[in-house]
Amino acid sequence: MIEFESVPELVDPVLVAAFEGWNDAGEAASGVIRHLESAWDASPVAELDPEDYYDFQVTRPVVELADGVHRSITWPTTRISWARPAGSERDVVLIRGIEPNMRWKSFCRELIEVLERLGVRTGVLLGALLAEAPHTRPVPVSGATSGPGAGSGLHLEPNRYEPSRYEGPTGILGVLQDSCAKAGIDTVSLWASVPHYVSHPPSPKATLALLRRVEDLLGLTVALGELPEEARAWEHGVNELAEQDTEVAEYVRALEEQKDAAELPEASGDAIAREFERYLRGRETG
Repeated sequence: MIEFESVPELVDPVLVAAFEGWNDAGEAASGVIRHLESAWDASPVAELDPEDYYDFQVTRPVVELADGVHRSITWPTTRISWARPAGSERDVVLIRGIEPNMRWKSFCRELIEVLERLGVRTGVLLGALLAEAPHTRPVPVSGATSGPGAGSGLHLEPNRYEPSRYEGPTGILGVLQDSCAKAGIDTVSLWASVPHYVSHPPSPKATLALLRRVEDLLGLTVALGELPEEARAWEHGVNELAEQDTEVAEYVRALEEQKDAAELPEASGDAIAREFERYLRGRETG
């Protein structure tokens, strides 16, 4: 039985979740949850017992020093928190964890029990994958629903989100989405494409791209803090590294040409409308 912190009755709560590991190239997805926890001053709800789900020889605990004197151990686990974003009429439940090493079915059952106790009926699951994407272009973000009619509690754009047709290996994110669907919790999954040649975390540009899509789905504006500047600095740093290696520079140019050829030269009406709606939300909450 998970012990809950003091949690009030939540108002129409929506889930936003991400897990480090296989589902989280460049730690782009988990970076979104960390940012939201800080921006919304999230309060803890509960955490799972790491003894049940982690092999500590694979996912090791970390020793830290407080004030350079007192030692403490941080155990790998999954933490649940909640927040009421400024300007929102609903609460948000945040899950940030590490992909478990074992007992995935039990792991998901325990999370579903928490979500049901909190009253969550819809959610957004975040992931990031390595892809042949140039770092100089906007980060592609793909989205899929857990099934027909899913995501009714979110701001879905027509024809943009459809049930996933992916077949192949999956991670804890895919298993959790399946568990949510069986429990009657509708979800939308978002996946950012992180350039495979610069996959070392952090990946602030991909985190920012996912965060923008979360804003759209939740219909609110998030304080971005230093994230846009970090994304620009990241891209500038990768540019400098690429310039020092002719083969990498040529490869990036080839990816740019493929990307540009596959897209329309001008922004679509839908993209312009999304940016205008985001601008208006920013004025309302500013």
